Amino acid sequence: MTGRLRNNRKTEEIRSKVRETTLEVADFIYPLFIEEANNIKQEIVSMPGIFRYSLDRINEELDQVVALGIQSVILFGIPIKKDAEGTESWNDEGIIQKGIKHIKTHYPTLQVIADVCFCEYTDHGHCGVLCDHDVDNDLTLVNLRKQVLAQAKAGVDMVAPSGMMDFAVREIRDELDKNGFENIPVMGYSVKYCSSYYGPFRDAADSAPSFGDRRTYQMDPANRNEALKEAQADVDEGAEILMVKPALSYLDIIRDLKNNFDLPIAAYNVSGEYAMIKAAGNNGWIDDKKVMMETLLSIKRAGADIIITYHAKEAAKQLKMEND
Repeated sequence: MTGRLRNNRKTEEIRSKVRETTLEVADFIYPLFIEEANNIKQEIVSMPGIFRYSLDRINEELDQVVALGIQSVILFGIPIKKDAEGTESWNDEGIIQKGIKHIKTHYPTLQVIADVCFCEYTDHGHCGVLCDHDVDNDLTLVNLRKQVLAQAKAGVDMVAPSGMMDFAVREIRDELDKNGFENIPVMGYSVKYCSSYYGPFRDAADSAPSFGDRRTYQMDPANRNEALKEAQADVDEGAEILMVKPALSYLDIIRDLKNNFDLPIAAYNVSGEYAMIKAAGNNGWIDDKKVMMETLLSIKRAGADIIITYHAKEAAKQLKMEND
Protein backbone atom coordinates (compact mmCIF):
# COMPACT_ATOMS: atom_id res chain seq x y z
CA MET A 1 0.00 0.00 0.00
CA THR A 2 1.35 3.42 -0.92
CA GLY A 3 1.24 6.37 1.46
CA ARG A 4 -1.07 9.34 1.10
CA LEU A 5 0.75 11.18 -1.69
CA ARG A 6 -1.36 14.30 -1.25
CA ASN A 7 0.19 14.87 2.17
CA ASN A 8 3.30 16.19 0.41
CA ARG A 9 1.18 18.81 -1.38
CA LYS A 10 -0.82 20.28 1.51
CA THR A 11 1.21 23.46 2.10
CA GLU A 12 3.69 25.57 0.19
CA GLU A 13 6.30 24.81 2.85
CA ILE A 14 6.20 21.08 2.21
CA ARG A 15 5.75 21.48 -1.55
CA SER A 16 8.92 23.56 -1.68
CA LYS A 17 10.83 20.92 0.28
CA VAL A 18 9.92 18.02 -2.00
CA ARG A 19 10.06 19.96 -5.27
CA GLU A 20 12.15 18.05 -7.81
CA THR A 21 12.90 20.85 -10.29
CA THR A 22 13.64 24.50 -9.62
CA LEU A 23 14.39 27.50 -11.81
CA GLU A 24 17.20 29.95 -11.10
CA VAL A 25 18.16 33.19 -12.80
CA ALA A 26 21.56 31.64 -13.48
CA ASP A 27 19.82 29.16 -15.82
CA PHE A 28 18.98 31.90 -18.34
CA ILE A 29 20.71 33.36 -21.38
CA TYR A 30 19.06 36.50 -22.75
CA PRO A 31 19.13 37.16 -26.54
CA LEU A 32 19.98 40.69 -27.69
CA PHE A 33 19.45 42.19 -31.14
CA ILE A 34 21.99 44.90 -32.01
CA GLU A 35 21.36 47.06 -35.07
CA GLU A 36 24.07 48.94 -36.95
CA ALA A 37 22.58 52.44 -36.70
CA ASN A 38 22.13 55.26 -34.19
CA ASN A 39 19.45 56.10 -31.64
CA ILE A 40 17.51 52.87 -32.23
CA LYS A 41 15.16 51.30 -29.73
CA GLN A 42 12.59 49.55 -31.89
CA GLU A 43 10.08 47.10 -30.49
CA ILE A 44 9.63 43.94 -32.54
CA VAL A 45 5.91 43.85 -33.34
CA SER A 46 5.64 40.06 -33.21
CA MET A 47 7.62 39.90 -29.95
CA PRO A 48 6.10 42.42 -27.50
CA GLY A 49 8.64 43.64 -24.98
CA ILE A 50 11.66 42.71 -27.12
CA PHE A 51 13.58 45.47 -28.90
CA ARG A 52 16.31 46.04 -31.44
CA TYR A 53 18.93 48.44 -30.10
CA SER A 54 21.74 50.42 -31.60
CA LEU A 55 24.96 50.38 -29.61
CA ASP A 56 24.48 53.93 -28.39
CA ARG A 57 21.29 52.81 -26.59
CA ILE A 58 22.06 49.19 -25.67
CA ASN A 59 23.06 50.18 -22.12
CA GLU A 60 19.39 50.85 -21.40
CA GLU A 61 18.81 47.13 -21.77
CA LEU A 62 22.09 45.94 -20.31
CA ASP A 63 21.62 47.93 -17.11
CA GLN A 64 18.38 46.02 -16.51
CA VAL A 65 19.94 42.68 -17.41
CA VAL A 66 22.77 43.11 -14.91
CA ALA A 67 20.50 44.49 -12.17
CA LEU A 68 18.29 41.40 -12.47
CA GLY A 69 21.24 39.07 -12.00
CA ILE A 70 21.19 37.62 -15.52
CA GLN A 71 24.73 36.46 -16.17
CA SER A 72 24.79 35.76 -19.92
CA VAL A 73 23.60 37.28 -23.19
CA ILE A 74 23.72 35.94 -26.74
CA LEU A 75 24.16 38.50 -29.52
CA PHE A 76 22.52 38.75 -32.92
CA GLY A 77 23.57 41.53 -35.28
CA ILE A 78 21.68 43.45 -37.94
CA PRO A 79 24.22 45.09 -40.28
CA ILE A 80 23.63 47.93 -42.70
CA LYS A 81 25.51 46.17 -45.49
CA LYS A 82 24.60 42.67 -46.72
CA ASP A 83 26.10 40.64 -49.55
CA ALA A 84 26.07 37.12 -50.98
CA GLU A 85 28.58 35.70 -48.48
CA GLY A 86 27.82 37.80 -45.41
CA THR A 87 31.28 39.34 -45.27
CA GLU A 88 30.26 41.86 -42.61
CA SER A 89 30.08 38.97 -40.16
CA TRP A 90 33.88 38.81 -40.04
CA ASN A 91 34.59 42.54 -40.37
CA ASP A 92 36.63 43.54 -37.31
CA GLU A 93 34.50 46.70 -37.17
CA GLY A 94 31.25 44.84 -37.84
CA ILE A 95 28.24 45.26 -35.59
CA ILE A 96 28.71 42.09 -33.53
CA GLN A 97 32.42 42.69 -33.03
CA LYS A 98 31.65 46.24 -31.87
CA GLY A 99 28.91 44.88 -29.63
CA ILE A 100 31.24 42.37 -27.99
CA LYS A 101 33.87 45.04 -27.32
CA HIS A 102 31.26 47.45 -25.94
CA ILE A 103 29.77 44.95 -23.51
CA LYS A 104 33.10 43.60 -22.31
CA THR A 105 34.31 47.18 -21.70
CA HIS A 106 31.23 48.44 -19.85
CA TYR A 107 29.92 45.19 -18.30
CA PRO A 108 33.02 43.05 -17.81
CA THR A 109 31.29 40.46 -15.60
CA LEU A 110 28.60 39.73 -18.19
CA GLN A 111 29.24 36.59 -20.25
CA VAL A 112 28.97 37.42 -23.95
CA ILE A 113 28.02 34.63 -26.36
CA ALA A 114 28.02 35.24 -30.10
CA ASP A 115 25.73 33.47 -32.53
CA VAL A 116 27.87 32.21 -35.42
CA CYS A 117 25.81 32.22 -38.61
CA PHE A 118 25.23 34.19 -41.80
CA CYS A 119 21.48 34.59 -42.26
CA GLU A 120 21.48 38.12 -40.78
CA TYR A 121 24.39 39.12 -43.03
CA THR A 122 23.56 37.63 -46.43
CA ASP A 123 21.41 39.41 -48.98
CA HIS A 124 19.57 36.13 -49.65
CA GLY A 125 18.90 35.27 -45.99
CA HIS A 126 20.34 31.77 -46.09
CA CYS A 127 22.95 30.50 -43.65
CA GLY A 128 25.98 30.31 -45.91
CA VAL A 129 27.43 30.45 -49.41
CA LEU A 130 24.94 29.55 -52.13
CA CYS A 131 25.63 27.21 -55.04
CA ASP A 132 22.77 26.16 -57.32
CA HIS A 133 20.17 27.61 -54.94
CA ASP A 134 21.41 25.63 -51.94
CA VAL A 135 23.94 26.31 -49.20
CA ASP A 136 27.34 24.83 -49.99
CA ASN A 137 28.50 23.20 -46.77
CA ASP A 138 32.28 23.29 -47.25
CA LEU A 139 32.51 26.80 -48.72
CA THR A 140 30.47 27.99 -45.74
CA LEU A 141 32.94 26.33 -43.35
CA VAL A 142 35.71 28.53 -44.74
CA ASN A 143 33.72 31.63 -43.85
CA LEU A 144 32.73 30.27 -40.45
CA ARG A 145 36.41 30.21 -39.56
CA LYS A 146 36.71 33.88 -40.48
CA GLN A 147 33.62 34.86 -38.53
CA VAL A 148 34.53 33.04 -35.33
CA LEU A 149 38.09 34.38 -35.37
CA ALA A 150 36.81 37.95 -35.64
CA GLN A 151 34.51 37.33 -32.68
CA ALA A 152 37.32 35.81 -30.65
CA LYS A 153 39.62 38.78 -31.34
CA ALA A 154 36.83 41.10 -30.19
CA GLY A 155 36.77 39.36 -26.81
CA VAL A 156 33.79 37.00 -26.97
CA ASP A 157 33.41 34.54 -24.09
CA MET A 158 31.65 31.73 -26.02
CA VAL A 159 30.60 31.02 -29.60
CA ALA A 160 27.49 29.23 -30.79
CA PRO A 161 27.36 28.00 -34.42
CA SER A 162 23.72 27.86 -35.50
CA GLY A 163 23.78 27.05 -39.21
CA MET A 164 23.70 23.23 -38.95
CA MET A 165 26.65 22.83 -41.30
CA ASP A 166 28.36 19.44 -41.13
CA PHE A 167 31.74 19.68 -39.35
CA ALA A 168 31.11 23.27 -38.20
CA VAL A 169 32.18 22.60 -34.61
CA ARG A 170 35.34 20.84 -35.79
CA GLU A 171 36.37 23.76 -38.00
CA ILE A 172 35.55 26.37 -35.36
CA ARG A 173 37.36 24.47 -32.61
CA ASP A 174 40.42 24.16 -34.83
CA GLU A 175 40.40 27.84 -35.79
CA LEU A 176 40.10 28.95 -32.19
CA ASP A 177 42.78 26.58 -30.94
CA LYS A 178 45.39 27.38 -33.56
CA ASN A 179 44.99 31.13 -32.92
CA GLY A 180 45.42 30.92 -29.16
CA PHE A 181 41.73 30.98 -28.22
CA GLU A 182 41.54 27.43 -26.92
CA ASN A 183 39.76 28.65 -23.76
CA ILE A 184 36.70 29.89 -25.66
CA PRO A 185 34.00 27.19 -25.42
CA VAL A 186 31.71 26.17 -28.27
CA MET A 187 28.00 25.76 -27.65
CA GLY A 188 26.74 23.82 -30.64
CA TYR A 189 23.26 24.31 -32.00
CA SER A 190 23.58 20.57 -32.12
CA VAL A 191 19.95 19.68 -32.78
CA LYS A 192 18.23 22.49 -34.65
CA TYR A 193 14.98 21.67 -36.38
CA CYS A 194 13.54 23.38 -39.44
CA SER A 195 10.73 24.93 -37.45
CA SER A 196 7.85 27.30 -38.09
CA TYR A 197 8.37 28.64 -34.56
CA TYR A 198 11.21 30.87 -35.83
CA GLY A 199 8.92 33.34 -37.63
CA PRO A 200 9.16 36.29 -35.20
CA PHE A 201 12.95 35.96 -35.00
CA ARG A 202 13.16 36.56 -38.72
CA ASP A 203 11.28 39.84 -38.18
CA ALA A 204 13.71 40.72 -35.40
CA ALA A 205 16.90 39.93 -37.29
CA ASP A 206 15.82 40.65 -40.91
CA SER A 207 16.89 37.09 -41.71
CA ALA A 208 14.02 35.53 -43.64
CA PRO A 209 15.30 33.58 -46.67
CA SER A 210 14.54 35.33 -49.95
CA PHE A 211 13.58 32.00 -51.53
CA GLY A 212 12.81 28.48 -50.40
CA ASP A 213 13.43 27.35 -46.84
CA ARG A 214 16.16 25.74 -44.74
CA ARG A 215 15.12 22.10 -44.92
CA THR A 216 18.33 21.02 -46.65
CA TYR A 217 20.40 21.93 -43.60
CA GLN A 218 18.08 22.18 -40.58
CA MET A 219 16.57 18.95 -39.23
CA ASP A 220 13.25 17.36 -40.13
CA PRO A 221 10.86 17.79 -37.14
CA ALA A 222 9.74 14.16 -37.61
CA ASN A 223 13.16 12.76 -36.71
CA ARG A 224 14.23 11.74 -33.22
CA ASN A 225 17.07 9.24 -33.69
CA GLU A 226 18.84 11.63 -36.03
CA ALA A 227 19.11 14.09 -33.13
CA LEU A 228 21.38 11.70 -31.27
CA LYS A 229 23.62 11.39 -34.35
CA GLU A 230 23.85 15.17 -34.70
CA ALA A 231 24.64 15.59 -31.01
CA GLN A 232 27.26 12.84 -31.12
CA ALA A 233 28.92 14.57 -34.07
CA ASP A 234 29.25 17.79 -32.06
CA VAL A 235 30.66 15.85 -29.10
CA ASP A 236 33.23 14.18 -31.35
CA GLU A 237 34.18 17.53 -32.89
CA GLY A 238 34.81 19.20 -29.53
CA ALA A 239 31.65 21.04 -28.44
CA GLU A 240 31.49 21.85 -24.74
CA ILE A 241 27.70 22.41 -24.64
CA LEU A 242 24.92 20.80 -26.72
CA MET A 243 21.75 22.65 -27.65
CA VAL A 244 18.24 21.71 -28.76
CA LYS A 245 16.22 24.28 -30.72
CA PRO A 246 13.26 24.88 -30.46
CA ALA A 247 12.55 23.81 -26.88
CA LEU A 248 8.87 23.40 -26.13
CA SER A 249 7.87 21.11 -29.00
CA TYR A 250 11.08 19.10 -28.57
CA LEU A 251 11.12 18.32 -24.85
CA ASP A 252 11.58 14.64 -25.69
CA ILE A 253 14.76 15.50 -27.59
CA ILE A 254 16.10 17.51 -24.64
CA ARG A 255 15.54 14.48 -22.42
CA ASP A 256 17.19 12.18 -24.97
CA LEU A 257 20.32 14.32 -25.00
CA LYS A 258 20.33 14.58 -21.21
CA ASN A 259 20.12 10.79 -20.90
CA ASN A 260 22.80 10.07 -23.49
CA PHE A 261 25.51 12.72 -23.13
CA ASP A 262 27.60 13.84 -20.20
CA LEU A 263 27.72 17.47 -21.28
CA PRO A 264 25.61 20.49 -20.31
CA ILE A 265 22.40 20.67 -22.32
CA ALA A 266 21.03 24.01 -23.52
CA ALA A 267 17.58 24.62 -24.94
CA TYR A 268 16.47 27.63 -27.01
CA ASN A 269 12.96 28.79 -26.02
CA VAL A 270 12.44 30.41 -29.41
CA SER A 271 10.64 33.50 -30.66
CA GLY A 272 7.42 31.78 -31.71
CA GLU A 273 7.09 30.10 -28.31
CA TYR A 274 7.54 33.51 -26.68
CA ALA A 275 5.12 35.24 -29.05
CA MET A 276 2.30 32.75 -28.45
CA ILE A 277 2.40 33.27 -24.69
CA LYS A 278 2.52 37.04 -25.11
CA ALA A 279 -0.35 37.10 -27.60
CA ALA A 280 -2.57 34.90 -25.46
CA GLY A 281 -1.72 36.91 -22.36
CA ASN A 282 -2.40 40.24 -24.04
CA ASN A 283 -5.81 38.92 -25.11
CA GLY A 284 -6.65 37.83 -21.57
CA TRP A 285 -6.88 34.16 -22.54
CA ILE A 286 -4.17 33.00 -20.11
CA ASP A 287 -2.20 34.30 -17.15
CA ASP A 288 0.94 34.81 -19.20
CA LYS A 289 3.30 35.12 -16.22
CA LYS A 290 2.17 31.79 -14.78
CA VAL A 291 2.30 30.10 -18.19
CA MET A 292 5.75 31.59 -18.77
CA MET A 293 7.08 30.10 -15.54
CA GLU A 294 5.40 26.73 -16.18
CA THR A 295 6.90 26.66 -19.68
CA LEU A 296 10.41 27.43 -18.46
CA LEU A 297 10.04 24.87 -15.68
CA SER A 298 9.02 22.22 -18.23
CA ILE A 299 12.17 22.89 -20.24
CA LYS A 300 14.33 22.60 -17.13
CA ARG A 301 12.48 19.44 -16.02
CA ALA A 302 13.03 17.87 -19.44
CA GLY A 303 16.78 18.11 -18.83
CA ALA A 304 18.01 21.53 -19.90
CA ASP A 305 20.81 22.96 -17.77
CA ILE A 306 20.73 26.25 -19.71
CA ILE A 307 17.71 28.03 -21.20
CA ILE A 308 18.07 30.71 -23.87
CA THR A 309 14.86 32.70 -23.55
CA TYR A 310 13.30 36.06 -24.37
CA HIS A 311 11.43 35.68 -21.08
CA ALA A 312 14.68 35.97 -19.09
CA LYS A 313 14.07 39.45 -17.68
CA GLU A 314 10.44 38.78 -16.77
CA ALA A 315 11.26 35.39 -15.31
CA ALA A 316 14.10 36.88 -13.26
CA LYS A 317 11.68 39.47 -11.83
CA GLN A 318 9.16 36.74 -11.05
CA LEU A 319 11.75 34.59 -9.29
CA LYS A 320 12.85 37.58 -7.22
CA MET A 321 9.26 38.24 -6.15
CA GLU A 322 8.79 34.59 -5.19
CA ASN A 323 12.02 34.51 -3.19
CA ASP A 324 11.55 37.82 -1.34
